[in-house]
Amino acid sequence: MPSLEEDHQQPLLTNRPTDSSNEDEEERAYDVSEKIHVIGVEEGSDSDEYSNKAPPFSWRKLWLFTGPGFLMSIAFLDPGNLVGGSPGGAIAGYSLLWLLLWATAMGLLVQLLAARLGVATGRHLAEFCREEYPNWARLLLWIMTELALIGADIQEVIGSAIAIRILSAGFFPLWAGVIITALDCFIFLFLENYGVRKLEALFAVLIATMAASFAWMFGETKPSGRELLVGVLVPKLSSKTVQQAVGVVGCIIMPHNIYLHSALVQSRDIDQHKIGRVREALKYYSIESGLALSISFMINLFVMTVFAKAFYGTEQANDIGLGNAGQYLHDKYGGGIFPVYYIWAIGLLAAGQSSTITGTYAGQFIMGGFLNLRLKKWIRALITRSFAIIPTLIVALVFDTSEDSLDVLNEWLNVLQSVQIPFALIPLLCLVSKERVMGIFKIGTALQTVSWLVAALVMAINGYLLVDFFSSEGTSGALFTSVISTFAAAYICFIVYLVARELDFSSLFLKVK
Repeated sequence: MPSLEEDHQQPLLTNRPTDSSNEDEEERAYDVSEKIHVIGVEEGSDSDEYSNKAPPFSWRKLWLFTGPGFLMSIAFLDPGNLVGGSPGGAIAGYSLLWLLLWATAMGLLVQLLAARLGVATGRHLAEFCREEYPNWARLLLWIMTELALIGADIQEVIGSAIAIRILSAGFFPLWAGVIITALDCFIFLFLENYGVRKLEALFAVLIATMAASFAWMFGETKPSGRELLVGVLVPKLSSKTVQQAVGVVGCIIMPHNIYLHSALVQSRDIDQHKIGRVREALKYYSIESGLALSISFMINLFVMTVFAKAFYGTEQANDIGLGNAGQYLHDKYGGGIFPVYYIWAIGLLAAGQSSTITGTYAGQFIMGGFLNLRLKKWIRALITRSFAIIPTLIVALVFDTSEDSLDVLNEWLNVLQSVQIPFALIPLLCLVSKERVMGIFKIGTALQTVSWLVAALVMAINGYLLVDFFSSEGTSGALFTSVISTFAAAYICFIVYLVARELDFSSLFLKVK
């Protein structure tokens, strides 16, 4: 086995194309000219000594690496999370705060694995899926991922449209808010032309807006500090809050976000041929992702505790949805200099706008990676945005005057995204466990065990959500039952295929003999 000193002289990714012409023909997350230069910062002229060891910690480098984790954290703050956190707090009170904390920690683990794949290999998850799986499986994974992205985007755009309707005092109907939100694609395209850092600065402003809005609401409602602390530290779960509990966990891990983060980390100039540089990048991305998700946890905690304080034990608790949550808060706490109704709408608008832009961003990487399409970014952005905006506009026109129906639609969209989670988690865990792909950065046995347990837990929770949803809907009939049964059988078979193809059956047979 080669030593570490020998390893750093060879590419860390053994299956990377060696023909430069092949590399030029393949789609990449970022062109070389788009990447942020961090190598050599605060290191002097001779930085070859760091080929095999990470350079010393630098605050300036941490700042240069900061950005991808905050873009990734938007998926933990989208309207889908808000619609899960608000009724969760209203129905369960403070009792599920501990679960929110651990769900965020599980999400952090998954996102760090996605970052590890992108940093160590220089390629993102969608690209690997294109190469690792046969055509039929690759296309099926792509379709599943696109459906998850469309489902998430519908929720995000509808959330923005609801916020616009509130802030305009009802002047803009839901469909008009959808069109206005669709225009954020042009903001995205405009800022992307001026570099990655400009886009990251926009997200920093939107996250700060969310934090300020929901912190203001937290201050206005004055939740109990003691009950909050107990809720975070003491695990507690009752039969009455199981559905809210699985909802809290189910909306944390978003399939498209795993693909997104593995691509975002490639916006920095990292030399994958040098072990020290990869270790350095992983260290800074781990710090940045941890900080970003700590902020997202605090924002979600603000939302959950506000509704716990305001509606726990009340008749309205079971009726709260994305459309009426702001009105319920306004009825409870009234106006003032800044009415809570509008503060909620500002936070919701920031959540919706930021998540729709990251959805467009993720769609570019997913389409380019799976299909190897060398299209201009603005064309891919428009295609990705059209995939979501057209069905969202139809939804807005149909459900404009029916908030109850809109809440039911949100439940169906949550189911749609829950179904897709294995098709991002399983390929990721299989890839980061392979030495052929990751080289010396393959995750160890202990981390593999923990990661698969987390994946199994998340998939089991989302499976429970699916069963509970279809049971509560009271759907019946031979045709419906046969369709669902056929879909479930095909779904399980595909999951088994994804896991089984990674098992080395030949070595198992040899051991038996």
